[in-house]
Amino acid sequence: MSPGNSSPPDGDPEPLPFVAKARSVPVTAPLRWLRAGYADMRRAPGISLAYGLALTVLSAIIAYCAWQFGTLGLYFGMATGFLLVGPVLALGLYSFSCQLEQGRKPVLGYCMRAGRSHIRDILIFSFVLLIVFLIWARAATALYIFYPEQTQHSWLDMAMFLGIGSAIGAIFSTVVFTISAFSLPMIMDRRTDAITAVITSVNAVLRNRLTMLVWAGIIVCCVALGFATALLGFIVLLPLIGHATWHAYRETIDATLWPESEKF
Repeated sequence: MSPGNSSPPDGDPEPLPFVAKARSVPVTAPLRWLRAGYADMRRAPGISLAYGLALTVLSAIIAYCAWQFGTLGLYFGMATGFLLVGPVLALGLYSFSCQLEQGRKPVLGYCMRAGRSHIRDILIFSFVLLIVFLIWARAATALYIFYPEQTQHSWLDMAMFLGIGSAIGAIFSTVVFTISAFSLPMIMDRRTDAITAVITSVNAVLRNRLTMLVWAGIIVCCVALGFATALLGFIVLLPLIGHATWHAYRETIDATLWPESEKF
């Protein structure tokens, strides 16, 4: 090979780029993702709703423990922290949508086998989210010092308390949303590492700021609606968002350069 020729020797695989290509998607794309997610739910209502019920029960247990054994600040921290750990909880839903895309009947065993082949990268990503979640829960508890001590506190005092907490929670949620919007579906779909998937997600979000702002707003509204219905709404809303996230990944990320994950 002549000097200056950077081509790889014959037979060597082409080096993969550091980030997958992100397509530009219109601001109305989140509505299309929701429709596709709803279509997946209709095709596999039993397993989707069962998954949603299991996550709802888990959320109820966590919320009860935070309320019973913690402070009001910790309860609000756990509630908003739901946005932080949601991407990991939805791993099974990504797998169900992938199976439907392949013309399969979704089964939980496929999800577990597929997840096992990516266990290292999933654990790395989950550990990062856990650290962020614990920091936020601790910060939420510390924010309780701003809670008005007077029995008859004014609306201004309460608004200030909620505003400070919401602003800090929004920072945590924005960071986590940016790194997780597409990373876990990519890890499930392709043979890639967690770092490449996270950088891909960040790049895609930054390239589609307005669209992803709309998508984040939809997720926040769904979470608020879930809590407003005493968590019962999560039985339907969690599967809907999970399935829709898979379709968001498929439309936004071009990861064809990476080999597909093993299909069972």
